[in-house]
Amino acid sequence: MEKKKKVLLTGIAGFVGHHVLEEILKTTDWDVVGLARLNFAGEMKRITDVDILKNEEYANRVKFVYHDLKFDVNPGLVEDIGSLDYVIHLAANSHVDRSITHPKEFFMDNVIGTVNLLEYCRKHNPNAKFINFGTDEVFGPAPHGYDFKEDDRFRPSNPYSAAKAGQICAGHSYFVTYGMPIISTYTMNIFGERQNPEKLVSKSIKNIIDDNPIPIHCKLDKNGEVEYVGERHWLHARNAANAVIYILKNGTPGEHYNVVGDTEMTNDEMVKHIGEFMGKEPKLEYVDFHKTRPGHDRRYALDGTKLKELGWVPPLDFETSLKKTIEWEYGRLKK
Repeated sequence: MEKKKKVLLTGIAGFVGHHVLEEILKTTDWDVVGLARLNFAGEMKRITDVDILKNEEYANRVKFVYHDLKFDVNPGLVEDIGSLDYVIHLAANSHVDRSITHPKEFFMDNVIGTVNLLEYCRKHNPNAKFINFGTDEVFGPAPHGYDFKEDDRFRPSNPYSAAKAGQICAGHSYFVTYGMPIISTYTMNIFGERQNPEKLVSKSIKNIIDDNPIPIHCKLDKNGEVEYVGERHWLHARNAANAVIYILKNGTPGEHYNVVGDTEMTNDEMVKHIGEFMGKEPKLEYVDFHKTRPGHDRRYALDGTKLKELGWVPPLDFETSLKKTIEWEYGRLKK
């Protein structure tokens, strides 16, 4: 009988991390070692809310370890984790505004934290297939009519995206130098249940319920009229989680893969669409982000051809994804 696989999932209590945990439990028989440091972005409540973990059979497949990756993985933790088949590295600091205020913190978490994890793997689990989870923002703003491909040049615009670029470069260097089986991914704007309320979708739902204005960052012309609004592809967390598992199983070490949402919208279009689902018109407040949010990009866009040709099909369409997210957030906020 084949030995069960074991995966180390960093950032397990984070927004994307707990969705990936749920996907692993539902679609594989792997055992999971979940690493978390439980700061404000990582909450155990996300995990306890996952229905499948209320079943003892699934809960017994998960082991939690607590560690801040800014520090070396100590011998006791090495023993607790044990031998691994896979590593999914999701632990990261991930908010542009905070990176502008606290840039050093982001480089410590995203670059040094990744190097510490890579060093642990190099010494103790060098053959574990490793997903290094990146972001579309490393490529900088995408010109209209062009979607970035995996081998396009990095042009990060702010400390967050620069730190994520450093994370991806560190991982690829360990593939080249040490022959470790590391795969890099880049994802679009992710939304879904249990997201941090500082993010646009969850913040918009709450503001619409409370009848509060929603700031929309844009470029204003000299007459104060809206010249353009930020534009994104939108990817549900369950689709992102499904793609991560698919790439882990089918991707090639050393390769890079874009994970793309199926719908592109400007930020105000997204908020209006949320309002349509909720049956209430949102109050939009346009703010010039060149003055208030330096380092933010107008448009993010990735080309998903490579992953599509590998055979990945997203399990949820955009409308279903957004509806589920709104229903969950609306139910939580109305309690």
